[in-house]
Amino acid sequence: MTAAWRVGIDIGGTFTDVVAVNAAGGAVRMGKVLSQTDPVAGIIAACGSLGLDLSDVSDIMHGTTMATNAIVEGRLAPIALIATEGFAEVLDIGRQNRRELYKMAVTPRPDPLVPGGRRLEARQRMDAQGAEITPLDEGEIARLAEAVRAFGVESVAVSLIHSYLNGEHETRIGESLRSIVPFVALSHQLNPEPREYERTNSTAMNAALMPLVARYLERLIERIGSQTGLHMFHSAGGMASATSIASRPLALALSGPAAGVAAAAAVAQQLGLGRVISFDMGGTTTDVSIIVDGKMHIDSNQRMAGYPIRQMMVAVETIGAGGGSIARRDGQAVRVGPDSAGADPGPACYGLGGTQPTVADANIILGYIESGRQLGGTVRLDVKKAEAAFAPLAEAFGTTIHEAALGVRRVANANMARALRRVTVEHGVDARTCALLAFGGAGPMHAVSLAREFGIGKVLVPRFSSGFSAFGCMTARMSYAEQRPLHMRSDRWSASDLDAAAARIAERLVEPLAKAGCAADTLHVTVAGLLRYTGQSDAVEVPLVAPYDLAQVDATFKATHERLYGFATDEVWEVDTLRVTASAPPKQEVSALPAEGGASGTDPVAVRRCWFDGGIAFDTPHYDRDRLPVGARISGPAIIEDAWSTIVVDPGATAWADEHAHLHIDVEGGTK
Repeated sequence: MTAAWRVGIDIGGTFTDVVAVNAAGGAVRMGKVLSQTDPVAGIIAACGSLGLDLSDVSDIMHGTTMATNAIVEGRLAPIALIATEGFAEVLDIGRQNRRELYKMAVTPRPDPLVPGGRRLEARQRMDAQGAEITPLDEGEIARLAEAVRAFGVESVAVSLIHSYLNGEHETRIGESLRSIVPFVALSHQLNPEPREYERTNSTAMNAALMPLVARYLERLIERIGSQTGLHMFHSAGGMASATSIASRPLALALSGPAAGVAAAAAVAQQLGLGRVISFDMGGTTTDVSIIVDGKMHIDSNQRMAGYPIRQMMVAVETIGAGGGSIARRDGQAVRVGPDSAGADPGPACYGLGGTQPTVADANIILGYIESGRQLGGTVRLDVKKAEAAFAPLAEAFGTTIHEAALGVRRVANANMARALRRVTVEHGVDARTCALLAFGGAGPMHAVSLAREFGIGKVLVPRFSSGFSAFGCMTARMSYAEQRPLHMRSDRWSASDLDAAAARIAERLVEPLAKAGCAADTLHVTVAGLLRYTGQSDAVEVPLVAPYDLAQVDATFKATHERLYGFATDEVWEVDTLRVTASAPPKQEVSALPAEGGASGTDPVAVRRCWFDGGIAFDTPHYDRDRLPVGARISGPAIIEDAWSTIVVDPGATAWADEHAHLHIDVEGGTK
């Protein structure tokens, strides 16, 4: 049989989602299975849930939380670090800035990724212009190699001072180490920028992830065979080859959430939405991001588990609030999360041994999800078990079980509201001007009530909402990106120097796309600058388009700066960093797949009792999402369901489906 299916797979903490499209006929299948301890087995099970064997699959586009979970859970390989003489303590010194300025109890810093006993100092030095001050001789390289051999580690990070300007010394050390250890990470290849602490920490984290990710990819490639192409979704919002990811596994950090944001950006472009808040609520976490004019926001400064990461990543605000978030009494208050029941044992309503009350249990108690419904092929929901889990909480507060469930839901919404507030305010965006695009297994159940809290008037639940990150893997372009320091001042502007610098970076980025078989005439290169006033700490991203006219760049920078910070001046500014992205279109355009035909109608499939804010119970009609005619309006209270997700249309809201099978909800009713 000819392999005709292209498959997007996102492995989350609770479920593994899969979307498959037939390249020949355009048929679409979607599935969901419980995530497994062995992710390779999980991928095979996900394909099997769609009736597909690996021999049927031509390409797998894969997003995963593997790297993120390894960082958060501290499951990192022991490594050694080689730094310039006098700089081995850079991981201890770090930065003196406080993350929480007014919090008296300072959050303790995490332990350095490399203990002092496994750090080596190399006798060499480059100056701030990249010129050699202290040569690196062969005897020194041999000494370092023998010291690494004695450590018994299998991965080494090399981060030398000013190597982002001249990486020769790092390259020579790396070449000598590759005969001793299987994994070597060089900072000038991973993060060719200043900021010694962030660059060293990012390189060390990359080195610590290399054994885990490289062996996973090796096992996966061996299992799927050479007939199936494997592409990994990276944290900057695109696809990369498995080979490139094996050497840069840190690029998988936030891979799954970034795929959902990429899909949200595609839908925003498709529908012409100017400002969208991407709201992804899954079983373990909620991920929120802002999309303006169909473009994701890319940030270079992120933190994971308290560690700074200096690399390009989709700007996502993540909190521990999901369907599996555990609720508990804390004095006279209810706390929800950040700990989660996960997939094993899962919420109490899963019937897999969980006994603590969770957000998912609250939603089934309130009637939003039908008891007896089956999820992921193996989980049959049981409202009685959910009620048993909530009984102690309700008794502790002297309320009914339904009142306790509403309270837990409100607390979960308040946690998520804080994330929405941060992601909009920090980008100078008024949330009331945005549409809330809700997806993930639990997002559409909370979206309308969350939107009302913010004064947001429109909620959009896209097609494939329950497996939207897997769908995002399908829509993504193959892309590679790099950023390097430039420091070009506005009073010393040189369009030719800027063009030459961008061309050098683009030449390197196009090479892996060409090796992947992408035609030269399909490649697209974009250039952006991180601009700031001279002496300013933070920079703002400004698109740069040839012929790089100074007046145009100046106007765009000032307009952006004023939107974000409320002012702009005529002071000298500089292009601090140059960012270049090279991309190729996907093999198949799937963002505008037509909705599948079939019987349609607006008759409810059931009427069940549901409880809403205010403790009011309604006999609520339940509708089959797949049967809703285009444009037909459903007034709340209502529940709209498909095979994998539940959309709660609160009282006073109105929902309607468009020709792409996206569901629009006018939060306060109104007209189309």
